[in-house]
Amino acid sequence: MNTQFGLAHVWAQGDAVSRAVFVLLIGMSLVSWLVIALKSLAVLRARRQAARVAGFWRSASMEAGLQHLGDEDDNPFRQLAQDGRAASAVLQQDGGKAQQLGQRIDASDWIAGALHSSLDAAATRQQAGLAILASIGATAPFIGLFGTVWGIYHALMGISAAGNATIDQVAGPIGEALIMTATGLAVAIPAVLGYNALLRGNKGVHARLRRFAHELHSFLLTGVRQSGRAA
Repeated sequence: MNTQFGLAHVWAQGDAVSRAVFVLLIGMSLVSWLVIALKSLAVLRARRQAARVAGFWRSASMEAGLQHLGDEDDNPFRQLAQDGRAASAVLQQDGGKAQQLGQRIDASDWIAGALHSSLDAAATRQQAGLAILASIGATAPFIGLFGTVWGIYHALMGISAAGNATIDQVAGPIGEALIMTATGLAVAIPAVLGYNALLRGNKGVHARLRRFAHELHSFLLTGVRQSGRAA
């Protein structure tokens, strides 16, 4: 009886299909952990950027406030303020009304549209990569199950060719085949948990962005924050 069971033995005894499934699962695991790490850093960075908003409102001018928000290219709060300021500048040049497709647009609607477009762009960037985690979490268990079924089939064919089957001969190969199912779950569970955690983190950041957008909208129209304090 061969007592050397485990992943190395599974690899050595497996055929091309079993090895391909195993390599695919390992690759999916590496990708999911990479996405989790990168997106987690992005959420933490966005939270630090959100903490600067209070300083923005304490600044003496819009320009000083933008400098306080920081100069990172991926700063959605700075981008939101810049887009709002640009929309307001168009209004000032056009006498308080914006021209679009031959129609005159109300100042409030014009600035709100610019801020909503900036929010949508920020949300798109935040959600980038989460679809990969969702796909891995949904498919990895089934890929592992396919590897298990194929491994059992491969093992049974080998036992049948040998001519006799004892419990020792059956238990080892089938047990090794079940490792594929366990591997699939080991890949899927972190992907699902990471997806849910990142989704919650992104929702928190986006809620702060929406609040900042409302305050900017009020300030750009009236010169006063929505909270009623002068900027």
